[in-house]
Amino acid sequence: MPTRILIPSGVLGLGFDARALAKGVRNRPDAICIDGGSTDSGPYYLGTGTSKYSELATRAQWRDLMLARAELGVPLVIGSCGTCGADDAVDWMFALTQQLAEELGQSVKVARLYSSQSSQTLTQSYAQGDITALSPEIPLDETVINSCANVVALAGVEQINAALASGADIVLAGRTTDTAVIAAIPIARGDHKGAAWHGAKIGECGALCSTNPVSGVIEILFDQDGFTVNPLAESATCTPYSVSAHMLYENADPIRLVEPGGMLDVSRAVYEAINEKSVRVTGSQWHDSERYTVKLEGAKLVGFQTSALVLLRQPGYVAKARQWTDQLHAFLLQTIEQQMQLSQHEYDIEFRLIGVDATLGALEQLSSQPAEVGVLMLVTATTQDIANDIARLCNPYLLHYPLTSDEELPTFAFPYSPAESVRGPLYEFALNHVMQLQNPMDAFRLDVVELDYD
Repeated sequence: MPTRILIPSGVLGLGFDARALAKGVRNRPDAICIDGGSTDSGPYYLGTGTSKYSELATRAQWRDLMLARAELGVPLVIGSCGTCGADDAVDWMFALTQQLAEELGQSVKVARLYSSQSSQTLTQSYAQGDITALSPEIPLDETVINSCANVVALAGVEQINAALASGADIVLAGRTTDTAVIAAIPIARGDHKGAAWHGAKIGECGALCSTNPVSGVIEILFDQDGFTVNPLAESATCTPYSVSAHMLYENADPIRLVEPGGMLDVSRAVYEAINEKSVRVTGSQWHDSERYTVKLEGAKLVGFQTSALVLLRQPGYVAKARQWTDQLHAFLLQTIEQQMQLSQHEYDIEFRLIGVDATLGALEQLSSQPAEVGVLMLVTATTQDIANDIARLCNPYLLHYPLTSDEELPTFAFPYSPAESVRGPLYEFALNHVMQLQNPMDAFRLDVVELDYD
């Protein structure tokens, strides 16, 4: 019998088609698997151990999935809890699960798979040569390790299956690879290993592999030879193109995908439309690696930030927006030194021109002049108070600074008041490395508890 995995969405918190989910439940899947994480919105969420998704939306969607799981009596697995997969995020997801189990009158066994790494463990692994840099290489030493607010290791199928082996009804996993939560059960059941990893890669973002990405819900059937992808929304269709193209998503190599314990090779994969909605894939290959490694993600605090936004509409200033910010930047550095007696190693001021080159910066090739330019000022400093103070000092100059000394003072537009917005702590990613493990569970902790509200 094939292994049927129901994937409600690309990530918990994004939403899904309720009718499509109901159809998936009627098809009697062997498990419900969903991702809960992302690095798309940067390092802040890992740095703080918090979720970027709405708690109310996450709770409502998780409630639907807990009801579906109870109806089916199959495992419900989520990876990378709370966006970042840090221990605090796993506990946040556990608290939601506990509340909902009580509300719904459910008795469930819940396994928490923790993936946060202590600086002591990392320092020891680094000293033993078990941590290796990936490309592009980020310098690493004990100082960097100790500066990280949170470091997580990305679990693979071995850790997910260890959690499932506890008899858990629900698995709340810390940081995992996007594919691991889907590939784990087919591999445990003896399905084709290459197909399990490949199908998991195709299904990691739910209906993104279909013609209607926002519908969310798909199912994948894994067997001894390959896998079949079925989108479950009425308006969604999978084609060989839409399925094969997903190997390009967030993957530097469209043919190979490196995972804990090995590498997926799809160079011989064959994609075939078996009906008007579904695609069958065969020929995927899995190659075990000699070493078992897990990727590390870390975020460190680099300062505190305050922003301000001003809008330029006068044609002369729009045309020379970069010149204006360059001159303003030099003036502000001098003014801050004179009036605040701060050295430049204590803060940084950056200007981004929205409508000109805010996204690509120096790489921007388009040169057409917009009707207006948003000038975003980002002040980063060693403390929040300093960042706020600098932004307040800059306020009148953002509003009135002239391009030339012989013109009347211009007046620009603040879109909101107060003009300064406190952004809070600023984090950056500090690791792009893998850590070798002797045993797949060496970097992970498992906690299993019974919630009895029946």
